[in-house]
Amino acid sequence: METIYIPPHHKVEDIALLHEFIEEFSFGILVTGADGLRATHLPVLLERGRGAYGTILAHLARNNPHAKVLDGTNEGLFIFQGPHRYISPSWYETRLAVPTWNFATVHASGRPRLIEDAAVFRDFLERLVAVNDARWSMEALPESYKSAMQSGAVMFEMPIDRLEGKFKLGAERSAADREGILEGLSQSLPERTLHQVTEDWYRRDPKR
Repeated sequence: METIYIPPHHKVEDIALLHEFIEEFSFGILVTGADGLRATHLPVLLERGRGAYGTILAHLARNNPHAKVLDGTNEGLFIFQGPHRYISPSWYETRLAVPTWNFATVHASGRPRLIEDAAVFRDFLERLVAVNDARWSMEALPESYKSAMQSGAVMFEMPIDRLEGKFKLGAERSAADREGILEGLSQSLPERTLHQVTEDWYRRDPKR
């Protein structure tokens, strides 16, 4: 069953492109419905060549109740959200138009299952760090510390059974309207960065 409504002109079926998107926007949301609706936000690794559509690797806190439903029988949905922005009708050459919101997202569905092999888990963690940090590695930590940290988490994998891409970016509009979208977006105020959000939170946080 489809997990998202996608009109034909917004549908992306290029598997390589969808894989690239997951790797670029790799902080996904895992959603499951077993034992109640639950969502967990997680950094992931994608192994493109494993399975029909690839396999997602991730980990979460052992105490997270989400872990108990990751047994390979329950359905899971990973949502990967790219940039998004309000689109003003004033940007179009076409006069009869309404505001909309453009975005790109990829949904990956499967049945997540825990991986109990500690060595496989350690290898995954080292790879995850290497992909995201060129200046530091886990080798800098004492083995006792690494083992303690690893024992507080669990690893899982999700072979992807369905991969859906929705790129609602106005590609179906006229060439003039598309130029207007690009020009309007180039002049839009950017969203706050994580630095700005963090700095603001530090000012508001009463514990500081």
